[in-house]
Amino acid sequence: MSRFHAPDAGASEGWRRRCYDVIFGYDTPAGRAFDVALIVMILASVAVVLADSLPAVHASLGGPLHRIEWAFTLVFTAEYLLRLVIVKRPSRYARSFYGVVDLLALLPSYLSLLVPGAQYLAVLRILRILRIFEVLHLRRYKQASSVLLDTLFNSWRKILVFLLAMLTIVTIFGALIYLIEGPQHGFTSIPLSMYWALVSVSTVGFGDLAPVTPAGRLVASLLILIGYGIIAVPTGIYTAELAQSLRQRRDGRRCEGCGLVGHDDDARHCRSCGRPLPASQ
Repeated sequence: MSRFHAPDAGASEGWRRRCYDVIFGYDTPAGRAFDVALIVMILASVAVVLADSLPAVHASLGGPLHRIEWAFTLVFTAEYLLRLVIVKRPSRYARSFYGVVDLLALLPSYLSLLVPGAQYLAVLRILRILRIFEVLHLRRYKQASSVLLDTLFNSWRKILVFLLAMLTIVTIFGALIYLIEGPQHGFTSIPLSMYWALVSVSTVGFGDLAPVTPAGRLVASLLILIGYGIIAVPTGIYTAELAQSLRQRRDGRRCEGCGLVGHDDDARHCRSCGRPLPASQ
């Protein structure tokens, strides 16, 4: 509970401390009840946004749903401001992951006052339910998710090289199919032809554009074969990096008694000598 520095427990700060224990406290009954209620409200507000996007529902219940959405927005706004007030370092909370997510969850509703339709971006509130990891004490799975994110960060250079190679292929084949098919067959520009090349190389094939000449179909066939050959490349890059990260994480848990490595992430005792293992990072 010291992530954002709780206020001192003096007489003048007593209410702030009590609010802090409820809002940021995950190990107290009141704190858990608050977070469960918050998650329920988040899911309910997202459900309202989804329902309002249905034409039939919007036509009959658009007004009430709009008012309900603003009621949720005002409640979440008051909660966000209260979080800023009760912590000792508001700027630290505002810059934290949860602080940024909390703010992003509020902006769409206020942005809709200037940009009609922006309120549908309020579905970003679904990100706030990540607090369920703390509420339900799922720290083990939170650590597992951090491994996945770290792996993605460690492999971004290789993935970037792959994406640049894909961009080169799409550009070349887009220009080629533009020259072969031309505007008379729907390929009115190189950017539009690049869109067709991207759809083809990814083997999605929407069918909105298709070559009709023999040469164009030959180019399309080559592009599809290239797509099948390289579509698994980013998956392989990520999988190899993930395997290395997991191996390093497992081998890093060395028994201080016998020196054995290679313990599972959730192991508490050495499988050789039975000595307690250091906590996993």
